[in-house]
Amino acid sequence: MFSSRLATKRRKIEMTSIEFDTIVFQEGKIYVAYSPKLDVSSCGSTVDEARCNLKTAVRLFLEEAEKMGTLEDIMCEAGYEKESYGDWTAPRLIATEHMSL
Repeated sequence: MFSSRLATKRRKIEMTSIEFDTIVFQEGKIYVAYSPKLDVSSCGSTVDEARCNLKTAVRLFLEEAEKMGTLEDIMCEAGYEKESYGDWTAPRLIATEHMSL
């Protein structure tokens, strides 16, 4: 019974589409993908690997938050808005610029 409820919760997160902005930068020979609103990052030896690893990290982060009962608090704090049908609307990153003084 417990494993059945856990599987249902996992499917709920996997079926919910959550968008998030990503910044990818290079540190030495490693690429780092970072989601500033969710404050989750991951890395890889290529840009694509870093992005893929970030998706996995975000999914695991959200699954764990849901298990702990903190998902809604985390999403609201990150600026997401919950729609009446249960999906989350992401805050939009308007611009990213490389600036100097």
